[in-house]
Amino acid sequence: MNAAAIDQTSIYTQITEAGKNGEGLLSILIDPENVAPGQVITYVKRLPSRTTHLLVGGSTASRLQTRQVVEELKEYTEIPVILFPGSYEQVTPMADALLFLSLLSGRNPEYLIGQQVKAVPELKKMSIEIIPTAYLLIDGGKMSSVERESGTRAMCTTNVESIVNTALAGQFLGKKLIYLEAGSGALNPLPKAVVQAVSEAVNIPIIVGGGIKNSTEIEAFYSAGAAMVVVGTAFEKNRFTN
Repeated sequence: MNAAAIDQTSIYTQITEAGKNGEGLLSILIDPENVAPGQVITYVKRLPSRTTHLLVGGSTASRLQTRQVVEELKEYTEIPVILFPGSYEQVTPMADALLFLSLLSGRNPEYLIGQQVKAVPELKKMSIEIIPTAYLLIDGGKMSSVERESGTRAMCTTNVESIVNTALAGQFLGKKLIYLEAGSGALNPLPKAVVQAVSEAVNIPIIVGGGIKNSTEIEAFYSAGAAMVVVGTAFEKNRFTN
């Protein structure tokens, strides 16, 4: 599925249908903290042709940085923009949807429910599509910014049963998506076997991100059951290969 094939249905419907039909989606993640005002157009010009969605967010980006990047993306491209917030301040009505993340891999209440409650006063004023998402941070070979900011530990890739059970707990709690994350700038992407095990256990769409550098890895995650794959650091540093 390419950008031209994305219609005006809800973002969640797009992700769900892609998972059902085996048409994997590709989202490019842009961290507002790493993009100066006016630079967004250069990012848009080199987006992979198969890009279907754009994620915007980072661990420490400010409200202003997030708003500026989203506004420029909406000016230069028609690709849907999804917020991927690291804090309650990273919300803006200009985006098409918000992944309402709960960090289920950790036990810090601030990132399980605290940040979410803080976001509600602003979200009540917006008509943005909100998608409840279970967020699982899994070891990608180095400490991630999520670990530092949240004070939690990434799950071990060898403890597949615990990862599967945590994903299922998210589904049982009513989350609509499972996001499996190796962390920004991960040395290694997630093992395909982990994604496949989660895919076989849950019946809601799976997003996979962290450490992905090329199309071969993307295709491997599609075949393992991912509805959407996210590329961030490799694209940002111009190291992603089609």
